[in-house]
Amino acid sequence: MTRMILASIALAGTMIAAPAAAHQKGIVVDGYRAPLSPNNDSNKWWLDYRTDISEAKRELASDLRRATDEEDRRDAYEEYRQELRDARHDYRKEMAERGYRVANFKENNRRLARR
Repeated sequence: MTRMILASIALAGTMIAAPAAAHQKGIVVDGYRAPLSPNNDSNKWWLDYRTDISEAKRELASDLRRATDEEDRRDAYEEYRQELRDARHDYRKEMAERGYRVANFKENNRRLARR
């Protein structure tokens, strides 16, 4: 009887812990989770990322001014989205090489709200 009760308790604990472990974000190796990348002026790759975003916005504005039809506008927005993807990819790659993880916007906002 006690073995059955202990087995039930162990099974219940596993059923509760498994979903919680599945929802962890980031890579955890031996209990270590990479720290968030510093998104401030002390990080030169963050500044490069911000510069790339600013440059993409200026280029989009310029392309939209020169657009003569709907196809030109679609091309301008597609080029803008591609520039943003490239900038995000480059930033994430640089941070991964240095052992940092990059927070998504929700996680970054929660981190900033705790300060």
